[in-house]
Amino acid sequence: MQKRVEDYLPLTHTTFYILLALVTPLHGYGIMQKVEEMSDGEVRLGPGTLYGALSKLEKQQLIEKVNGGERRKNYVLTVLGKKVVKREYNRLKRLVVNSNAIIRNLGDGEFEQKGF
Repeated sequence: MQKRVEDYLPLTHTTFYILLALVTPLHGYGIMQKVEEMSDGEVRLGPGTLYGALSKLEKQQLIEKVNGGERRKNYVLTVLGKKVVKREYNRLKRLVVNSNAIIRNLGDGEFEQKGF
């Protein structure tokens, strides 16, 4: 039986960043750099964490290896991976939209300082 997109959700923030990084083919070190850049340094992946995640994502058929030339293994999102990352984005967006008024009413000023 094939899994539904919802069966992969929610994603951890690390997995979400990895999938976002793989909208274009990247090798391991490139993924680490892209994730750190996208997360403004909040998420820094070590090789063990990254390659463990890549192995799991490949087994789940969310990513696949593509020819990277030289000796590097490049990875890219599969069609299923694209669906999962889009669905997770929409889930997170709803979470923010639904909590927006409540957070604004907390009144500690932090919300506005972050540019939201």
